[in-house]
Amino acid sequence: VSRPPNVIFIGKKYLMTYVNATLTLLANEPTVTIKARGKSITSAVDVSQIIVKRLNAVGYKITDVRIFSERMTSLDGRERNVSTIEIDIARS
Repeated sequence: VSRPPNVIFIGKKYLMTYVNATLTLLANEPTVTIKARGKSITSAVDVSQIIVKRLNAVGYKITDVRIFSERMTSLDGRERNVSTIEIDIARS
């Protein structure tokens, strides 16, 4: 599965893993998108806030936030809605 080069998918790793990955991408890309689904949404918000608030001397800002639901088929074959968030972070 190929992914866009400037997207960080949030999962179950430590928060700082995603913070470091996002900062590494921001060194080379003008904008990076943090994407998460379901229970990982809170982690995505935390990662964005760590970058924007704690590293404000560097000058990053949230440029866009998109929230929506996706229809997914679960392992038992049932359809359900899964909430998704995408947070764009750019250098100011």
